[in-house]
Amino acid sequence: MKFIIIGLGNFGSSLAIRLTEMGHEVIGVDRQIEKIEDIKDKVTHAICLDCKHQDAVRSLPLKNTDVVVVGIGEDEGANLLTTALIKKMNVPRLISRAVSPLHETILEAMEVSEIVRPEQETAERWANKLTTEGVVDSYEITDKYSIMEVKIPKKFSNRTIEDIGFNKNYNVLVLTTMKNIKERNIMGIMTRSSKYEIQETASSKTLLKEGDIMVIFGHNEDIKRLLKE
Repeated sequence: MKFIIIGLGNFGSSLAIRLTEMGHEVIGVDRQIEKIEDIKDKVTHAICLDCKHQDAVRSLPLKNTDVVVVGIGEDEGANLLTTALIKKMNVPRLISRAVSPLHETILEAMEVSEIVRPEQETAERWANKLTTEGVVDSYEITDKYSIMEVKIPKKFSNRTIEDIGFNKNYNVLVLTTMKNIKERNIMGIMTRSSKYEIQETASSKTLLKEGDIMVIFGHNEDIKRLLKE
């Protein structure tokens, strides 16, 4: 996959480096040349640009990019301007960073569907979410085992855990499920960032529904095999 990470502070640089280590093509962008010098040997490309300006944004290879992450945090105005300019370019997937509840509300009003809160979420978890289809969140237990929140696909809808045979066929345990709850923010706008309500502990008779979340535990390779299928 191809990524552009704009804003190379602690979160942005960590995410850019981790995605590069995972084998993806990553362009790191920042207006401070010192940050570009620090990261240029750790990512695919590093570019010094001030993305508050339309001409700068247009110079980026957005048409050939899968995901753009606006990781600017120290300047909320620059974050919002950059996000607005990138959104106008109709990129396949846009993710922006929020540093306060008001900042998040403004991004939601701009119809930004994915919002990063780095004070609560790590670059490692976002790297997993960005590169594994269906993953909502992940928690690394060891370097080999993880707990992941995964969107329930259509093929599993209206089937029980016993019917699918997660443990037998995939060597993965389903711990619980979560229902998608829609909420409005303080401006009365329906939030695009999903909220989920945890259900009871999963049993063999738990019925799965498309669009809900299942929380699974297992070896990373077994989870990847399940998600791939």
